[in-house]
Amino acid sequence: MLIEQQGTVGGMSTAGLMSHWTGSVESKMFSEIIRESARCNEGAFHEKPDVWINPEKLKNVYWNMLSDAGVEVWLYTVACLPIVEDGRVAGVITESKSGRSVLRGKIIIDASGDGDIAAASGVEYQKGREEDGKMQPATLMFKVAGVDTSRAVYLHSFESTFETPKGELQQLARKHLPNPAGHVLLYPTTLPGVVTCNMTNCVDVDGTDVLSLTRAEAVCRGQLYSIEAFLREYVPGYEKCFIVSSASLIGIRETRHFKGVYQLTQEDILQARQFEDWVVRGAHFNFDVHNLTGSGLDETGVQKHFPHQKSYTIPYRCMVPEKIENLLLCGRNISGTHMAHSNFRAMPICAAIGESAGIAAALCATKNIPLRKLAAAEIQSRL
Repeated sequence: MLIEQQGTVGGMSTAGLMSHWTGSVESKMFSEIIRESARCNEGAFHEKPDVWINPEKLKNVYWNMLSDAGVEVWLYTVACLPIVEDGRVAGVITESKSGRSVLRGKIIIDASGDGDIAAASGVEYQKGREEDGKMQPATLMFKVAGVDTSRAVYLHSFESTFETPKGELQQLARKHLPNPAGHVLLYPTTLPGVVTCNMTNCVDVDGTDVLSLTRAEAVCRGQLYSIEAFLREYVPGYEKCFIVSSASLIGIRETRHFKGVYQLTQEDILQARQFEDWVVRGAHFNFDVHNLTGSGLDETGVQKHFPHQKSYTIPYRCMVPEKIENLLLCGRNISGTHMAHSNFRAMPICAAIGESAGIAAALCATKNIPLRKLAAAEIQSRL
């Protein structure tokens, strides 16, 4: 059973209008998502049409996969509180248009991004960066149409630059866009004349606080038309562009880091550690740390010029909370440090984590054993 608070499944890849799949991983399920997405993306003009996301097509890809698997889905439903009995999570309490519901289950998977159920269950955590609790900024993705794609400029990272007669685009953005916006990130789509923009920015956001989220939404929406005007004025190919859509789900990059049986570290990733109890392998991405106090890339981050070519693994222990039973951490809220999180938070890697979480939950429910008693080899044999 899947509980989803949005009106569609897929999170940032759909409601969040994410531009493309970043990072890589070995995952049959993610490969199926890519294959089905590429198959239905008619009109794709880029040399890698499977990289660029068409959110409307992807919604149907997800829905068809869930239907084929026989998953019961509740949309527009919020999982509010866990049911904790004797140190184990026995279910969740939900709220929806139908009122309050009590849903009990053998295994609960928290894939909420912020780990709301895990936090309410008493799993230990800290927010943000270890030394000061600062969290990565939030972004509201949007799309512009009317772009002359034969001349259009695309900048895929903060480290990408482009000189124009009026100046270098990243420098122009820092000068002319309202702070804390001030960078140019533009990505092609599979639709003619449409480009995805990752250019709004709000710092000092706590994605677990409703007032902070509301402020972030207001700040990012307040930047939209200044960015549109900037694109028309300074970026080749965008002279007649106009905003055609904006995300219904703001992009929250970082909140809680939970205490699991093992905490993945930056060093684990740099050393490309191959854990014996791996449940995700072939993971590769950069340390995507956005500036925690302004626009652009943080001094600890690296995007385009990430030199490390070896992939790493994620151990099963990162998904298992240190103390609470019957609960699996999933997606970006598995146990990891601030820097490690900046790497594994990429959607393909999170998808692979979810695949393993589902297998682990099914095995434990069928065998009627605790999660921490499950041998990782049993998960590995099914991946």
